[in-house]
Amino acid sequence: MIFRLAISFFLLAGTASAKESEPPDPLFQDASILEASISGPLTTLVRERPQDEYLPGLFRYTEADGGEVALDLKIRTRGNFRHKECDYPPVLLNFVKNQTRDTLFDKQNKLKLVIQCGKHERYEQAVLREYLAYRLLNAVTDRSFRVRLLRATYVNTEKDPPYQQRYAFMIEHKKRLAERLDLKELQIERASVSAIRPDQLNLTSVFAYFIGNTDFSPIAGPPGGGCCHNYVLFGDDDGPIIPVPYDFDQSGFVDAPYAKPDYRFRIRSVRQRLYRGRCVNNDYLDASLQKFRDVRETLYTTVREQEGLTERVRKDLLKYMDDFFEIINDPRQVDRRIRDRCI
Repeated sequence: MIFRLAISFFLLAGTASAKESEPPDPLFQDASILEASISGPLTTLVRERPQDEYLPGLFRYTEADGGEVALDLKIRTRGNFRHKECDYPPVLLNFVKNQTRDTLFDKQNKLKLVIQCGKHERYEQAVLREYLAYRLLNAVTDRSFRVRLLRATYVNTEKDPPYQQRYAFMIEHKKRLAERLDLKELQIERASVSAIRPDQLNLTSVFAYFIGNTDFSPIAGPPGGGCCHNYVLFGDDDGPIIPVPYDFDQSGFVDAPYAKPDYRFRIRSVRQRLYRGRCVNNDYLDASLQKFRDVRETLYTTVREQEGLTERVRKDLLKYMDDFFEIINDPRQVDRRIRDRCI
């Protein structure tokens, strides 16, 4: 476990300037939809759900110049809740590094692929909604995981056509994010709030409120596991810990069919916002809220222009965002619903 003095971090957080992040890898620089196909023994993948052994596969996509690229692939399942509960478990794609060189997938090795949990259209819309949650966080801070949307054709080599075509998205690997931030992932059992960069923690806490997310902890993971729950912590030898959230499927913004509120928080549904920011970081709240006001139009434009959303879902997302901005533009509601509800 890494132990750090809280007082030194307080001074560092107040005086040290943030490191400038590097541009993301080519795969994550473009917001256009990548048309791709994934071939492999998908029946075995879904039925047996291997998490320790890979199955062989092939990934094909079309470059901007029209040329087709085929990359050998190893596939396995991953995840916790969705691995157990979904008809289609989340997937890890393992590329061969020497094949990705000088392609769109240059510097990529292992990538999480988020796919729809079930067959109904609502599950596919949930994929798009969660993809958008990542994109909106990108607009708020560069210290966030980049994502790339796919229109994936799944070719089951154990079954004859027809093929399935669905939306899915890839998530930047945490090692690549660490390199982009010029930091390293911290392998620790727990973290203290005082050791975490307060402005970044407050900003991500406000983001959690923005999307209606309570399924996270920046200081502890599940019993017997490492730190932290739906947060990755990054740092170096000199500065405070940088927290980066991920996995937003239990949020009100995504509103996945299987999402349920945590009984401990006494909220009726995941759609009900509950602020879980830290009281010691309330001095950073005004700046965090202003950041959301500053990028408001970018957030709305991102949702309005997202391909694949049904109009009902698009209107629902915009209304959910409207409610957030109505709250943060009213000082009384900010105090009552956010500042005074800190933990």
